[in-house]
Amino acid sequence: MDIFFEFEKPIIMLEKKLQELRDIEQSDGVDFKDEIKTLEKKLKKLVEDTYAKLSSWQRVQISRHPNRPYTMDYVESIFPDFQELHGDRLFGDDAALICGTATWSNGNNKTPVMIIGHQKGRTTKQKVERNFGMARPEGYRKAIRMFEMAERFRMPVITFIDTPGAYPGMDAEERGQSQAIAESICSMFSLTVPTCSIVIGEGGSGGALAIGIGNEVYMQEFSTYSVISPESCASILWSDSTLAERAAERLKITPKDLDQMKLVDLVIPEPNGGAHRDSIAAIKQMKTTVESFLESCSKKNFKNPSSKDSKAFQMDRIQKFRKMGDFAIKGVTK
Repeated sequence: MDIFFEFEKPIIMLEKKLQELRDIEQSDGVDFKDEIKTLEKKLKKLVEDTYAKLSSWQRVQISRHPNRPYTMDYVESIFPDFQELHGDRLFGDDAALICGTATWSNGNNKTPVMIIGHQKGRTTKQKVERNFGMARPEGYRKAIRMFEMAERFRMPVITFIDTPGAYPGMDAEERGQSQAIAESICSMFSLTVPTCSIVIGEGGSGGALAIGIGNEVYMQEFSTYSVISPESCASILWSDSTLAERAAERLKITPKDLDQMKLVDLVIPEPNGGAHRDSIAAIKQMKTTVESFLESCSKKNFKNPSSKDSKAFQMDRIQKFRKMGDFAIKGVTK
């Protein structure tokens, strides 16, 4: 079953018309090559125009599209030997946050890599099992265990962010949700190995920031990153969650907004119409981006924890996030 939003309806209708012509041409032997070529050009332009003019709220919708590639889709393609690790050694395992090791081959050299990322489900059963990508405290404590392992064995860390936020349920609060998030953030700041955080869908609140302290912070073209979801923001500001569209505009949550404010280092382009329309191309682009990051890491001496490069990774990360708090008021000099 096709899933699409209201603003995508003209595109879907044109695609169906194009497919009908192709089916008739194949079954009846009628030559529709010229008509098909004209419709293909029209479709390409319509897709380009539609997605170039998306509002912030429409981008939020795209970032949540269930057909977008999830963390495991990227990991299985980029790192075929990925080995998942489970449990926080305190309470249990959390399926909303996957963690594990993999290797990246650079010529004759192989570099071990630590992978951490939110994972949503596709079927109803998977969504429930993975709690819709909303991690509980044991998920973030599992991540902390992995950060410590990466530090011990000198592995670069790559995190994939895709969550509405950390799970706000009573059981999560009883087990110390806010403390787990804070400790995860502190753990990432303490790392002396290179880290890269990539927002691949929706990056919501502290649940996203808990694994988002990267030397490099990337966002896919149609992802979003915010301190709060538009619905929750609207509920707090105007006591009306139906005003989420207005809140999305105020929050400045798109890659373009965040890039202008220098809060992200790279906006990863997506295929024409978004990753949900061509997941293969999106995964290929992600692989290029991840390998470029690891290639740059290989030129640094992070294998030695006391080296100048290792210490620089930690200090650069700290300074990077400190600068995010700088601002200037018109007419006032610092």
